[in-house]
Amino acid sequence: MDLRTTFSDLKCKEVINVCDGGRLGCVTDLELDLCTGTILSIIVPGERSMLGLIRPRDGVVIPFCRIQKIGEDVILVDLREFPAG
Repeated sequence: MDLRTTFSDLKCKEVINVCDGGRLGCVTDLELDLCTGTILSIIVPGERSMLGLIRPRDGVVIPFCRIQKIGEDVILVDLREFPAG
């Protein structure tokens, strides 16, 4: 099993919160530690509000430790303790 991937591959995957099955959207950005070269968090648009028209401006920042599984099509995250959008 290859444990390497690219940002292009990550941004094509939909992020799903395993706690409520909510779809958060696809990865739009990454937060990196330039000293160590590690990914600190992924950023997704977040859940829609107000009749599905408005999303948080900067997106939802999900710490990398909250990722439970990166599959072929989706990224499963545990956002149990995050406030609802």
